[in-house]
Amino acid sequence: MSDATTTDLYEVTMAMSYLREGMTGPATFSLFVRDLPPERGFLVAAGLESALDYLSGLHVGPEDVDAFASALHRPPRDLQPLFGMEFTGDVRAVPEGRIVLAGEPLLEVTAPLPQAQLAETYVLNQLSHQTAIASKAARCVLAAAGHPVVDFSLRRTHGPQAGFQAARLGAVVGFAGTSKVAAATALGIPAVGTMAHSFVEAFEVEEDAFRAFARSHPGPVTLLVDTYDTEEGVRVAARVLPDLNRGPGSAVRLDSGDLGALAIRARSVLDEAGLPEVRIVASGGLDEYALDDLIRSGAPIDTYAVGTRVGVSADAPYLDSAYKMVEYDGRPVMKLSSAKVTAPGPKQVFRRPGYADVIGLADEQPPDGGRPLLETVMRGGQRTGTKPTLDECRERFTADLGGLPSAARRIRAPVAPRATASERLSAVAARVRRRIEEQTAAASARSSVPERTVSGPHGSVSR
Repeated sequence: MSDATTTDLYEVTMAMSYLREGMTGPATFSLFVRDLPPERGFLVAAGLESALDYLSGLHVGPEDVDAFASALHRPPRDLQPLFGMEFTGDVRAVPEGRIVLAGEPLLEVTAPLPQAQLAETYVLNQLSHQTAIASKAARCVLAAAGHPVVDFSLRRTHGPQAGFQAARLGAVVGFAGTSKVAAATALGIPAVGTMAHSFVEAFEVEEDAFRAFARSHPGPVTLLVDTYDTEEGVRVAARVLPDLNRGPGSAVRLDSGDLGALAIRARSVLDEAGLPEVRIVASGGLDEYALDDLIRSGAPIDTYAVGTRVGVSADAPYLDSAYKMVEYDGRPVMKLSSAKVTAPGPKQVFRRPGYADVIGLADEQPPDGGRPLLETVMRGGQRTGTKPTLDECRERFTADLGGLPSAARRIRAPVAPRATASERLSAVAARVRRRIEEQTAAASARSSVPERTVSGPHGSVSR
């Protein structure tokens, strides 16, 4: 089976129905986040590259047809219309690393309707998850106020793929390194790590553990000092590091307790030992809220290692994201469900200074001072350019972050800018709404007309 089967069953049943009904005209689907999670002032667009990898490789093979048939309890011949399906459409999207707001399309797919429908689940999964993680990581960079942040999340992310993505997304928003060897190697980012408490416990004496570790690793080392008594662990490290000529570039790591207070005592011990160059690394349940508190308290911590809470975006583990059809075969469509109304037609987002964004139709001219965010990244099922580098994604993020209003950058109680709709988009939405409401009213009227009973030579009949 291929990734074509990584989809919800109803995508398959809808695609089959479209094919049998001959509904293969071009459809445009828009992927967006309706509302930001609490305590979010912005989102960082991410997940596009893995979504494009999926679309460019999408092909329904014989094993996929068999899997669909098995899931539907139908003979494979019934699913043969899906055999050989590939993605031949176009994609317009916000490049990874750019900051986006609620309601703004991150991506729009235009393709024959069955193809665009079948792609929904995978594309929505990739952009939703990765945008959530990138946005959480970006807030950690903000909270750290220039101090290095590194990623320690792999052991508790929701699977190895999610862990790899967390490392990559951290690098996109400015993390200084990751503990993940595979990600560091594949992405060309620094690999970082220290030791576990089990290493210290394996030795009879803490000092023996520190000396053994340092002997095995030439160059700077980071010693975990809180296995037993933290302040005493720092004193032991302060003896070992100069003895083995490991001072410059080395560090002690605090992983539990009152990190702010412990950092103050650790700094004092190190300075008194003549080791001002030895850094302090903090870890242990950290996220942007903890970092913000520590930074504001003036804790003498040099590097922050974030793990579980960031790797799973613990306070906002999902986004209110949607992938909705906005046009079919040239006809703009919209959803009118309560609290889930969608805007019709293919769109563009125009970024204006101060994030006074305007969401308009795709063929609109930019408003004064506005620059389009969505770019064509796939045409006819093929990428239109090469994959961006991490440096390019990071540059986009840094540039966008620099223009973000300070209220949106706050860690607590941020105020997110709100995009507005253009006059043309508003007019199209009103027209489509009116058409749908008139059609609904007419259908309702037809269904409510009572039947007339007419008497004839052969008795009464209903008409």
